[in-house]
Amino acid sequence: MESTNEKTLFEVAEIQLTYKSKVSPSLRPKITSSRDAYQVLNKYWDEGKMDFVEQFKVLLLNRANKVIGIYEVSSGTTVNTVADPKSVFVAALKANACGVIIAHNHPSGNLTASQADIKLTKDLKDAGKFLHIPVLDHIIITSESYYSFADEGLL
Repeated sequence: MESTNEKTLFEVAEIQLTYKSKVSPSLRPKITSSRDAYQVLNKYWDEGKMDFVEQFKVLLLNRANKVIGIYEVSSGTTVNTVADPKSVFVAALKANACGVIIAHNHPSGNLTASQADIKLTKDLKDAGKFLHIPVLDHIIITSESYYSFADEGLL
């Protein structure tokens, strides 16, 4: 007869991963430049939050650099938001992404990358390298324009 302690040791949760898309592959936008990424991000960014609070999002890409999804990692204050690497890559892993483009907005309208932005980019790039999910760009967006780390040679 099993004791209660032995029975408890073998009760674990089963994890299932699924990815469902309502967008057919032929309709997914292809990213060939930072401008393409900006246009997709700008289209799906909440206009009411662009100049109000900082948000961090991830474009998830397949092998053909087509967007398979956009994931909002966090929404913060007027001056910052938290971008936990686990949250970035859990979405990428779950969607079986082959690459990511990370993005956040600056409600101030300033397109200058801060030291914190640069450090976060390096940390996420290193994590992506380890997971074989490259960080292809980091885009800072405002309601008027964008800044690309890749275009500026910072990636």
